[in-house]
Amino acid sequence: MADITAQLVKQLRERTGAGMMECKSALQEANGDLAEAEVVLRKRGIAAASKKASRATKQGLVGSYIHPGSQLGVLVEVNCESDFVARTGEFQQLVHDIAMQIAAADPRFIRKEDVTPEVLEKEREIQRARALAEGKPEKIVDKIVEGRLSKFYEEVCLYEQPFIKENTITMGQMIASKIAKTGENITVSRFSRFKLGDRDEPAGPAGA
Repeated sequence: MADITAQLVKQLRERTGAGMMECKSALQEANGDLAEAEVVLRKRGIAAASKKASRATKQGLVGSYIHPGSQLGVLVEVNCESDFVARTGEFQQLVHDIAMQIAAADPRFIRKEDVTPEVLEKEREIQRARALAEGKPEKIVDKIVEGRLSKFYEEVCLYEQPFIKENTITMGQMIASKIAKTGENITVSRFSRFKLGDRDEPAGPAGA
C-alpha cells in the first residue's frame, strides 16, 4: 500500500473539499494516485447524494444570469436545507452556474420525470417514423427509439445535459458532487428563460 502523507491528503482536500478522513480513505483505495482518488470521491459523492434526495429543501436562493448584450436572461430557484449553506460563496456560485447552463443549453424540463406524457409520446412517434424511413427492421425499431430518447433527454432535461464548464459530467452529477460537499440536499425547483422577441412560447418550465 502506498504511503499516504498528510501533504497528499491536504492536496486532495483542496481539490475536492471533502473531509480529511474521506480523502485519506479515497487515497488508500486509489493506492496514492491523486487523480484516481478524486474519481473515487466523485463516485462516493453521487452515492451519498442519492441518500439525501428525499430530504426537504426549504432554503436556497433565486439566482439570475443576463447574457452579454442583454437579449437573453434566466431566473432560477435552487433550494438547499439550511440558510447557512445558502449564504456560502460556493452555493451562490452553483446557482450562477445553473443559470448560465440554462441560458446556454435551453432545457425545457428539469428532470426526465418532468417530461410530460404528451411530449414524450410525440417524440416517440417522431423517432419511430424516422427509424422506419431509414429502413430499420420493424423488430428493432422500438429499441432504436428508446436509444434515441436518451439523446432527447440529454437535450431537453437540465439534469441530463453535459455541464457547459466540464462536459465530461452531467448537470445532475455536478449537483450531486455539491450535495456531497455541503452535506445537504440541493434541488433545482423552477426556472424561467427569457429571450428577446420570444413571446409565443412560455418563459420556461416549472419543475417539481
